[in-house]
Amino acid sequence: MEESGGLRRTLQRRHMQMIALGGVIGAGLFVGSGVVVSAAGPAAVISFAITGILVVLVMRMLGEMAVAYPAVGGFYEYSHLALGDLAAFLTGWMYWYFWVIVVALEAVAGAKLLGQWWPQVPPWQFTLGLVALFTVVNLLSVRSYGEAEFWFASIKVLAIVLFLGAGAIFVLGFWPGGAGGAQHLTMHGGFMPNGIVPVLTGAVAATGFYFGTEIVTLAAAESAEPERAVAQAMQSVIWRVLTFYVGSIFLVVAILPWNDAARIERPYVSVLEALRVPSAATVMSIVILTAVLSALNSGLFASSRMLMALARRGDAPRVFARLDVRGVPVAAILAGTAFGYAAVVMSYVSPGKVFAFLVNSYGTVAIFVYVLIAFSQLKLRRRLEREMPERLRMRMWGFPYLTRFAIVAMLAIVAAMAFIPEQRAPLVFGLVSVVVLLAAFALRQAVGSRVRPAP
Repeated sequence: MEESGGLRRTLQRRHMQMIALGGVIGAGLFVGSGVVVSAAGPAAVISFAITGILVVLVMRMLGEMAVAYPAVGGFYEYSHLALGDLAAFLTGWMYWYFWVIVVALEAVAGAKLLGQWWPQVPPWQFTLGLVALFTVVNLLSVRSYGEAEFWFASIKVLAIVLFLGAGAIFVLGFWPGGAGGAQHLTMHGGFMPNGIVPVLTGAVAATGFYFGTEIVTLAAAESAEPERAVAQAMQSVIWRVLTFYVGSIFLVVAILPWNDAARIERPYVSVLEALRVPSAATVMSIVILTAVLSALNSGLFASSRMLMALARRGDAPRVFARLDVRGVPVAAILAGTAFGYAAVVMSYVSPGKVFAFLVNSYGTVAIFVYVLIAFSQLKLRRRLEREMPERLRMRMWGFPYLTRFAIVAMLAIVAAMAFIPEQRAPLVFGLVSVVVLLAAFALRQAVGSRVRPAP
């Protein structure tokens, strides 16, 4: 069997397609989007479009680099090649941090959902069981991760496609018993009832909802056809990102009054109820649970592969680079599991302090990762054109202008967080996380210089 640094190349194109698609359809879309709608009104469509365009640009940059160089560690390696040791260290550890926090958050969210059906079971038992289950899935093989994600993503994609189809039929007036129309787009104060500021702040809040598609570039090193699989996955994601997010949010604000707080708090359930879908809440709870389980599965995979890449370059203890006979980085997976358990414990023991810090910091860290990805592509593209032009089988559009535009826009999002009251805490906590990592890098350099043999 073909290997990549000991990893097994057993992921097929169907797995890669669904890993990319599943990554972009998270629980945040089904639950968190209501926060943006309640602030921006129907113009939330613009908020999601702004962020979606930026994510599409970043995905195109990643696709270009991943097709040219399908490396273990993905964009961590690209940061190292383009920007040096410090940037790579920050990229790798910030990404690992993001996903281990996601593991904890999704385990807690999954426990709450399961508690609706089995209230007699203590929530901590559900969280323990969910993390343990997906630890086993990831320990079995990369193929077991890919197969689980394929089916989870298939359910999510099917659910959102059915939602888009049913919502469109309702708006057009063909739904049985429905009046149709999109009058809520301009009622209750107009399309942009609260002005432009909530629309822009909504774009900031929506950034975290899109994170996850980039996992496909990490999986490329374990794909049977890395170049073709990544290229096809990225091409399909680019237009589906905007269709799934912008299209579904458009239907939400067209069918529901944006100022109905109770209904907007759970927007997708409320739309299904407006369409008189039987057991709408149960149906959507199952879809959201699927999204949660998918995020748990992907979080353990992404964090373990990034930690393994860090260890291979000496940015993490070497033990995390070891693979078992099935090509699985067992220690790296268990490290993510252990941190996830610790974070879950904090969610019960210190929800207002330690866990609040973790929740408030991880979203900002995700934006920092995207900024570093864009800077890496800006520099690597010129190197590829000069040294290996034949490797540029997938190219970033409008280079270098769109790359620079994306960088400026993402930095503007970070700057805007300082002026948005509800985003200041995430910004501060995210910056604190970066300072901690800078201190860790300085320590790594100091220790490395002491143990390095004299020439």
